[in-house]
Amino acid sequence: MTEQISHKLCVAPMMQYTDMHDRYLLRLISKKVFLYTEMIATGSLIFGECYDQLEFNSEEHPVGVQLGGSDINDLVECSKKCEQYGYDEINLNVGCPSNRVQKGSFGACLMLKPELVKDCLGNMQNAVKIPVSIKCRLGIDDNESYEFLYNFISIVKESGINIFIIHARNGILSGLSPRQNRMIPPLKYDYVYKLKKDFPELEIIINGGIKTLEESHNHLEKVDGVMIGRAAYDNPFMLKNIETEFYNESSVVDSKKEILNIYLEYVERKLLDGHDLGRMMKHLFGLSRGDKYAKSFRIKILEIIKSNCLTIDNKKDLEKLLVY
Repeated sequence: MTEQISHKLCVAPMMQYTDMHDRYLLRLISKKVFLYTEMIATGSLIFGECYDQLEFNSEEHPVGVQLGGSDINDLVECSKKCEQYGYDEINLNVGCPSNRVQKGSFGACLMLKPELVKDCLGNMQNAVKIPVSIKCRLGIDDNESYEFLYNFISIVKESGINIFIIHARNGILSGLSPRQNRMIPPLKYDYVYKLKKDFPELEIIINGGIKTLEESHNHLEKVDGVMIGRAAYDNPFMLKNIETEFYNESSVVDSKKEILNIYLEYVERKLLDGHDLGRMMKHLFGLSRGDKYAKSFRIKILEIIKSNCLTIDNKKDLEKLLVY
């Protein structure tokens, strides 16, 4: 990608959700929204050689890859590989609180090791020409003060990176599931706003609990970018007005039916390459959000997944259930 990339509107990296198929669908709806992969553990690439996790469609640009790891050499090696694959950005996960991730000594627990995070990011950035960014929390466990966050950012920015994605909640390392960690710790948007004031030279992107484009407009009065998570997955068509509302660009968005048909053609092509039908079809559940026949649409998708067969007839049945 040669044009300047904007983080004004982003879709969050979400495990088991934002795979290459979901990103292709989202790109059909918005050309400008910045997309991210699911988190990819460095160990799975280096020791498992699971390079299929890096696969993406050329249509997905701009797209960043999120890595999970804490070994500097491993992160450097994986960063080089990601750049070779053609990604536009590499993001380091310093926000996931799951037990599995903690056992690997990466994710949110790294907020307690800002010097290590600084060294990881600095070495990653020196190894590649594309931007390197970080996604982190406000703090960890009882480290709830703004001073903790300020100190963390102060140290990490010495790495030379300037893109900081902040999930505006603390991460709780024990006692809460990853899902609960997305809901229970209170949102503190004011901490992220204050970060932008204290570090005006940094690109600050806010994440956490943002459900609408109207909310996004409000946040953008105080920070540089907004990252939407589950709301964009559950209702992907909410992204249809991004070009006109946020970039002052005209946008000719296809109808839901046209998007459905383009995506189903994509599914048929990918089936020939051995991709799983169920995994690809599940991303369509939210396309009918708010429509009169939304429930029937979802039921039909389930029938297709269970039958493991995409036919002309059931494609037509899906189209009939979409309002526009």
